[in-house]
Amino acid sequence: MTLPMVVPAPDLPARVRIHEVGARDGLQNEKSVVPTEVKAEFVHRLAAAGLTTIEATSFVHPKWVPQLADAEQLFPLLGDLEGVALPVLVPNERGLDRALALGADRIAVFASATESFAKANLNRTVDESLAMFEPVVARAKAHKAQVRGYLSMCFGDPWEGAVPVHQVVRVAKALMDLGCDELSLGDTIGVATPAHVQALLAELNEEGVRTSTIGVHFHDTYGQALSNTLAALQHGVSTVDASAGGLGGCPYAKSATGNLATEDLVWMLQGLGVDTGVDLGRLTATSVWMAEQLGRPSPSRTVRALSHQES
Repeated sequence: MTLPMVVPAPDLPARVRIHEVGARDGLQNEKSVVPTEVKAEFVHRLAAAGLTTIEATSFVHPKWVPQLADAEQLFPLLGDLEGVALPVLVPNERGLDRALALGADRIAVFASATESFAKANLNRTVDESLAMFEPVVARAKAHKAQVRGYLSMCFGDPWEGAVPVHQVVRVAKALMDLGCDELSLGDTIGVATPAHVQALLAELNEEGVRTSTIGVHFHDTYGQALSNTLAALQHGVSTVDASAGGLGGCPYAKSATGNLATEDLVWMLQGLGVDTGVDLGRLTATSVWMAEQLGRPSPSRTVRALSHQES
């Protein structure tokens, strides 16, 4: 298998933790419902490829995301995975109850930087959604769970256009003030560019949000996901969200196309000499297998290139 030539770049993190979102963010956007056993095998294969943080599912009401209605059935099938963090998304206290009952110890909440998307996704204003998350975060922390705060529409919104940096920083700070351990900045419709990324990160730092608590979550709508990731790495960010095979988008924002493909990310990081702990060959094989389950080819360029070599 071809691998990139390693030419280390200065001033990058020595290691990046990949927050794999394919099993949740990826599959929730599929038109068809993937069988629970296939999802469980997908997560196991991802873990075998070396991924140590794999977002497993979402405890949202089945009416809203029927593709993830099997959360109670899936999560226990992953109990044999040692040394692998399995975050789950919860929309409210009821979702938290369901997750905690199964022993989940990594919780994520999903907020919006814009009023339009908060209304479309949560049927609440931004401030009302933050008030809804306050007891969720507090109770999760009381149960010794780690809490991640997703913040969507950090760079652009399909209804409101470009989102001012100060607006994003206000909501980001509010999420962290609730008690979140980590903040994931989402470019939900993929319109960010590198200088925009660095400007947001710089202002977050100025307002007291430490780089060590920040992850980035880029979509590749305009082909900018890798360049934006590199800009974040140059700022010191060392947590990057990605989806195996480039699965996923956002069911509430039709202009949101696929996530950054984990394989494309690993290829770039390997070439930069940045450690991920991920076996690119095993990961590619996993995405090829998952694409077969879904009945269509993987959108990841790296998966296509490497699998074509094997064929």
